[in-house]
Amino acid sequence: MMILGILLSIVAIGFFCWLLFTLAVFALPLFAGVTMGVWAYHAGAGWPGGIAVGAVAAFLTLFVGQIVLMLARPVWLRVGVALAFVAPAAIAGFYATHGIVKHAMPSETWQLIFSVIGAIAVGITAFVRVTTLAAPAPTGQSIARA
Repeated sequence: MMILGILLSIVAIGFFCWLLFTLAVFALPLFAGVTMGVWAYHAGAGWPGGIAVGAVAAFLTLFVGQIVLMLARPVWLRVGVALAFVAPAAIAGFYATHGIVKHAMPSETWQLIFSVIGAIAVGITAFVRVTTLAAPAPTGQSIARA
């Protein structure tokens, strides 16, 4: 039974790491949606209104970010928008990694080192995913007909 528990723990950690890497791109839209949903709820919209406002805010954040990444010409604007999506993902990666390693190692220095490595890995993954999601279609290519 002990071996089964260890194996299930490894599978669970692997699953949550996969989930973190997959959903890291959506950290900023989730934050915006939750913030706007809570604001709407406290403004008197109730539960349905708060959920609706939060969902619309999250969708608009993701949609506008992707559109700006696709259509913006200045590199500084594209990098700024990409960093706006990457920063919350890196912070989430830091705390997720810290939550895992604090149970595995007693040294706070090594916990911090591994947490920073996790934040960098999640940040790079989020950057790659954000930039590939918004990659413009190649122009000037046509399909040759036989």
